[in-house]
Amino acid sequence: MNLNQQTAGIFVPDGQPLESALSRTTHLGVGAHQDDLEFMALHGILACFQRQERWFGGVTVTDGGGSARDGAYSTFTDEQMRQVRRREQDTAAVIGQYSFMAQLDYPSSVVKMPPAAAVEADLRAILAATRPGIVYTHNPADKHDTHVAVMAALLRAIRSLPAAERPSRVLGCEVWRDLDWLPDAEKVVMDVGGRENLAFALNGVFDSQIAGGKRYDLAVMGRRRANAVFLDSHATDAMEQAWYALDLTPLVQDDAPDIEAFITGLIAQFKEDVACRLKRFC
Repeated sequence: MNLNQQTAGIFVPDGQPLESALSRTTHLGVGAHQDDLEFMALHGILACFQRQERWFGGVTVTDGGGSARDGAYSTFTDEQMRQVRRREQDTAAVIGQYSFMAQLDYPSSVVKMPPAAAVEADLRAILAATRPGIVYTHNPADKHDTHVAVMAALLRAIRSLPAAERPSRVLGCEVWRDLDWLPDAEKVVMDVGGRENLAFALNGVFDSQIAGGKRYDLAVMGRRRANAVFLDSHATDAMEQAWYALDLTPLVQDDAPDIEAFITGLIAQFKEDVACRLKRFC
């Protein structure tokens, strides 16, 4: 597969030929940064772990060079961080038994310059080669610019495919802003409990961020537990850990609504829900 960045690469943990690794993929995660997949797409990783009929494939779009750093990593250059984060992501792919791990190696500044045609072309090529049934990515209400830019490029890539080759479901997951505010009817609640040891192992791989000043490992586990507990105030917990997503499948259909109108419509529903409750009691 020819990717646009000369430094891009695809790693196959179990050593299978690349074509086989791509074609066996059933669940695909597309994230902006190293560690995004392990935080937001754990549902897909768990669904495929140690399963021969299901395989999770990962795509990380940016190069990791601009990552925050402190402590043991405070003196690392952008190039050193890029190499460390790339190794960390490939290690996570081994632990999670991914079918493949593609690192497109774009600087964030390039991804955030629409229309990011090269990024879109790479994503389209991977989608065409994998034809996954379900895709996990960032959601349109995320507050990280690079996350939103990756999501937008991915949706354009999916829409450019023939309808028969598009994934049957696309989920926009929470990361930099949770999705607790979504109306309950719009929440996709993903059960990510049951293999906490694996989740801890996947989170802990990213030492450059954890020891470098960001305790993502603790924050992610805390959110998963909080989501499960606070989902329903009138019922006992149905799951131990949960992650929320928004169904973006309508945005990759031929008659797709405008992304901004789609998400602001959901925000309007949230506003109305709050306003109605206040009117009843205030």
